[in-house]
Amino acid sequence: MNRPYFKVVVADKRSPRDGKFIEIIGTYDPKKRGNNSTLKLERVEYWISKGAQPSDTVRSLIKKNKNPEAAAKKAAAAEAKKAAKPKAAPPKTDAAPAAEAPAPEAAAPETPAAPAPATPAAEAAPEEKSAS
Repeated sequence: MNRPYFKVVVADKRSPRDGKFIEIIGTYDPKKRGNNSTLKLERVEYWISKGAQPSDTVRSLIKKNKNPEAAAKKAAAAEAKKAAKPKAAPPKTDAAPAAEAPAPEAAAPETPAAPAPATPAAEAAPEEKSAS
């Protein structure tokens, strides 16, 4: 029930974000794959010609809706990259722990040196209190 779903609207710059708007020109469903938006492109062009400035997200939606074939190719390329990355990732994770193992050992001698000066100072304070 709590899924994101947006209306693409034309609003006056001075209106609050969720306030009064002029016209609904489309919808956007970010969870849906593929063609996840609908826009009235003729109304989009009309408002842009009147000086409307689309947000970055709406600008990308306009681009996708004007040329759906290019957007589909780009989405397919992104999916192919995602599918290829997990196959290459496991060898990197095996090499990473081996590279990280010497680093904690080198850092270990440094860490005991830092608490050592703090310990005598902490002990000195209670002795002073008891002497008073």
